[in-house]
Amino acid sequence: MRQYLFTILLTGALALVLSWGVWQLSMRYKLYPGIRERDVHQTPTPRLGGIAIYLAIVLAALATAANPYFAILWADPAPILSVLVAATLIVAVGAADDVWDLDWFLKLGVQFIAAGIITIGGGLQILSVPFGGVWIGSSWLSIVVTMIIIVTVMNAVNFIDGLDGLVAGTGLIAGGVFFAYTYLLVRDTGSTGNFSLASLLTALVIGGCAGFLPLNWRPAKLFMGDSGALLLGLLLGTGTVAITGQITPEMLDPEVFGRSQLVGAFLPVILLPVIVVVLPLTDFLLAVVRRMGAGRSPFSPDRKHLHHRMLDLGHSDRDAVIVFYAWTAVISLSVLLMYIAVREDWPGSYWLGIAFGAVGVVACLIVTVIPSTAARRARRSRALEARP
Repeated sequence: MRQYLFTILLTGALALVLSWGVWQLSMRYKLYPGIRERDVHQTPTPRLGGIAIYLAIVLAALATAANPYFAILWADPAPILSVLVAATLIVAVGAADDVWDLDWFLKLGVQFIAAGIITIGGGLQILSVPFGGVWIGSSWLSIVVTMIIIVTVMNAVNFIDGLDGLVAGTGLIAGGVFFAYTYLLVRDTGSTGNFSLASLLTALVIGGCAGFLPLNWRPAKLFMGDSGALLLGLLLGTGTVAITGQITPEMLDPEVFGRSQLVGAFLPVILLPVIVVVLPLTDFLLAVVRRMGAGRSPFSPDRKHLHHRMLDLGHSDRDAVIVFYAWTAVISLSVLLMYIAVREDWPGSYWLGIAFGAVGVVACLIVTVIPSTAARRARRSRALEARP
């Protein structure tokens, strides 16, 4: 754990210093676009923060090569190097899009190329999946499914990047929960390899988000832009693939986990990677359906994302971000608690996680809709005052 903590602190420190440097350079040379109709902020703000996050993550990742603790990851460097190469490609195109607004089809094509580098070049694939009690999978199916997952998560994270601190804070919370789960799973199963890669990638996400957040908190001095959001999505998606692709029938052995514990122990393997990005995925799917239903490109911009709807309900920018944080924390922690309860043999087992999630969801719903009620009352009051 100390080695991961050091990696998180190193990445965070680098991200903070580099973010400040990118902000200074961007302001000095006016490297920022104008205000768009769908933007919430009112002051022109640089969008190249993703470059700082990328540099911090790459430097911290390369530093692990000199750490004996991570020697198993560098014994076969193809997976981690493929991630770094794909990240470089994504950040380059994302930064270009932040400056010149590239065509969505070109960006999507590059995203699939990056996913292919990881899937084919790095060998990180979902090797098999449980279906009807039978484990199925094939080489081509594994490649296609893995690439789609990585690209979907990238775009889902990018879609919620609309409020100060939203993506960085959400990534910090979701990454923290996912890191805890991957670390515990490695400890409990005695596995290494790609499990450790998932933990490392998530640790890099945590550090990058933590170091960038101070400059991105409202009022933001610097945005991460498409380069940063796509990068975080790439790492979270790859971490998901790295851990779920290693769950094999042999691991579902009652000698490792008791029969009564199997559901609670390995259900989070399937659920948690989705849960940690459930809000971005929901926003992404709703946007695709909404835009295609209107006969538009699924990647055409609009002002109907979940965070925009939160503002329409009456939330302030900061309160909307905090509500998103709460939703992310409640949903992801409930699944993590399910795993911990099973492994520690707590009374109620994984039902504790379900109960925690149910109570948390109710609380989040109440907090979400309260401003809407207050806003309606304020509108009625203004209407009454305006009557002659």
